[in-house]
Amino acid sequence: MTFPIEKFKDIETPFYYYDKALLDKTLDTIKAELAQRPGYHLHYAIKANANMDVLREIQKAGFGVDCVSGGEIQQALDAGFDAGKIVYAGVGKGDWEINLGLEAGIFCFNVESLEELEIINELAAAKQKVAKVCFRINPNVGAHTHANITTGLAENKFGIAMEDMETAIKAATEMRNIEFIGLHFHIGSQILEMGDFEALAMRVNELQDRLEEQGITVKVINVGGGLGIEYSDPDGKPIPDFKAYFETYSKNLKLREGQELHCELGRAVVGQMGSLITKVLYVKHAHVKKFAIVDAGMSDLIRPALYEAHHEIQNLSSNGQQETYDVVGPICESSDVFGKNEKLPECHRGDIIALRSAGAYGEIMACQYNCRKLPKGYLF
Repeated sequence: MTFPIEKFKDIETPFYYYDKALLDKTLDTIKAELAQRPGYHLHYAIKANANMDVLREIQKAGFGVDCVSGGEIQQALDAGFDAGKIVYAGVGKGDWEINLGLEAGIFCFNVESLEELEIINELAAAKQKVAKVCFRINPNVGAHTHANITTGLAENKFGIAMEDMETAIKAATEMRNIEFIGLHFHIGSQILEMGDFEALAMRVNELQDRLEEQGITVKVINVGGGLGIEYSDPDGKPIPDFKAYFETYSKNLKLREGQELHCELGRAVVGQMGSLITKVLYVKHAHVKKFAIVDAGMSDLIRPALYEAHHEIQNLSSNGQQETYDVVGPICESSDVFGKNEKLPECHRGDIIALRSAGAYGEIMACQYNCRKLPKGYLF
């Protein structure tokens, strides 16, 4: 990625820079893969990045949206997405959020409990509407990723147990204001091993066989998202391996005639196009090590503190000799560290630093801890 440093001079740091060219190239790559697979549909997982300029680019590409809150539904509608391409998941849907989805006419609710199903039916009846639903089934399939972003194990809070699948489907078919259309799954995030998705495909095949023995067929199979990005090599691998991802399902998932495959990619779509841009405030020479203290903190990018995640760090201002620094922020927490023992060109006050691969779960997770201003995001 080439950074337009001249455009950074008039923007207050810290801020998020989004590379429009890379985003568009990523979207084109996905479209090319989907074009080879009729019946495959993508709903962008808006929780990864809800910047309005970014959303409008994704909307222009023709994709739908995966939402996990009423606020995300509204943001998607405001960005111009077709409500008929919006899916809504989440274990704790509030009444106002369900009503918003019903009023907008979203594609479907991904239902996570029988209790939730009853409320959706009740609210739909009050509006004289029929809600389309998929049941989110917990497939008890593990994923090679961080424990905090694993969602498909029996111990996780998400979804309906496989043992209760038929009970849920039977309940739905008996409700006048519910239309059951399919099954939904999601096993986790930042997954790079295609074997995890293959394992999910095998489990879906087992469940479909089980349903067909009882004369039950479904229109939609939603395999969720989860495809990761290469945080350690953003320039060498700027676009994830979408070909391998979709081929894993096309080769291993036994779709029935006329059945649709839906997926919900987020990080893979926007992760590499974004960088958090910050400036060096001080270079502190301590007895044990040197600190590059920057004006961005964990309030701007929480992933390192929350997940022990690492983002590649670049000094965009210096070509000096390599030095070793702990790159830290100004927040009053010891966990406000972006990287330890980082090899960077010699740092000076005012140097521009880029924290790479921050397009997903960066700006959207920012907070105002220490009464700090929220960082802004710019697409150009």
